[in-house]
Amino acid sequence: MTREVFVRRETLSVPADEAFRWHERPGAFERLVPPWERIELVEETGGVRDGARVVLRMHAGPLSLRWVAEHEGYTEGREFRDVQVEGPFRDWEHTHRMEPRADGTSVLEDRVEYALPFAARLAGGAMRRRLERTFAYRQRTTRDDLAAHAATKGRTSMQIAITGASGLVGETLVVFLTTGGHGVRRLVRAGRKPPGSVAWDPDAGTIDAAGLDGTDAVVHLAGEGIASGRWTDERKRRIRESRVKGTRLVAETLAAMPRKPRVLVSASAVGFYGARGDEGLDESSAPGTGFLADVCGEWERAADPARAAGIRVVHLRFGVVLSLKGGALAKMLTPFKMGLGGRLGSGAQWMSWISLDDAIGAVLHALANDAVAGPVNAVAPNPVTNASFTKTLGGVLGRPTILPMPAFAARLAFGEMADHLLLTGQKVLPRRLLETGYRFRHPSLEEALRHLMGR
Repeated sequence: MTREVFVRRETLSVPADEAFRWHERPGAFERLVPPWERIELVEETGGVRDGARVVLRMHAGPLSLRWVAEHEGYTEGREFRDVQVEGPFRDWEHTHRMEPRADGTSVLEDRVEYALPFAARLAGGAMRRRLERTFAYRQRTTRDDLAAHAATKGRTSMQIAITGASGLVGETLVVFLTTGGHGVRRLVRAGRKPPGSVAWDPDAGTIDAAGLDGTDAVVHLAGEGIASGRWTDERKRRIRESRVKGTRLVAETLAAMPRKPRVLVSASAVGFYGARGDEGLDESSAPGTGFLADVCGEWERAADPARAAGIRVVHLRFGVVLSLKGGALAKMLTPFKMGLGGRLGSGAQWMSWISLDDAIGAVLHALANDAVAGPVNAVAPNPVTNASFTKTLGGVLGRPTILPMPAFAARLAFGEMADHLLLTGQKVLPRRLLETGYRFRHPSLEEALRHLMGR
């Protein structure tokens, strides 16, 4: 049996021991799965020590395949290996090695020795390209996550409670924090409370305050989805109430606790600024007008009880979060891949965006940095117009973008929401993040899209 060998190396800014601990913590697997891969973690036992077992379910269209690997060759602080027991390869052995360097940095080496099934041998070149694409993503993510955690190294590990932990940002934030050595408690609705979580019911106005005792920080992300349906009167009521009532409940609960957390990071949105044309907007800019601007203002004021109790409160005003797991990019990807993408309306409206990795990085920065308080724009430093976004996405995908959606068609399809979210925008700048030393992983749109899609 002929084995192929694939090796890729990446320099890390942290010592080998620290990189190794990152791989041992809960959430490392989830951080390393590329977003374009449909891989489900079914079972994980024993960490990465000898005898530990990982069971995966890989999906390709309507088909799914079970892949089982066991770990061996564990050398603390240096390396471990996973070997296929059951799966798609005739043979598969992946060695993860962390090599120390004299200057205190390290080198991460992924070495894969594999043999394809006989029927798949003609696809050897495609498999090697797939490995290169996958491990480039994995190693960049490892490098940048470790650098982000190293930037907050002055902080001891925190106990952090999170609402909205199953949402687009929250789900990724949980595994990002746990791999950084922080403890996470999810706030979940009563009736489906997994171990280690805290029950709350924002509709009923209840939280298990005792379950929050000992937390250092709270991240509040929960709220009705703004872009997941037409804005009927009832939906607008739910959007407003889910944000205002939920935030007030969290803030009042924290304010009344005998041992209060140090910081509350509460989500907001760039909709705070309203439709402002080409005006450059930072955190000192006045609020705008309209439904979203009004909701964001009430949303942020609902955290006042926590602020009055001496808790540092940060309002992260998120722009469009780019991810293949959900949100705007995931929805538009299929038509763009088919060559059916195009600008919306005139295309001149500004789009203030942020990659998912920078969104969670901004949360950690706000949690760990005492100088960060009040409104903080969670957007990349280079906003783009809708026309520019369209052209860049088409270029990354290698597809034409010649089928615009006229404004009237957008209004017919989406109603009032079209005027607030699609046909107007804001040119928002991350002044506070930059002033307080945050380093963006993906400052440019093309860079962000290429990373997300492995291109």
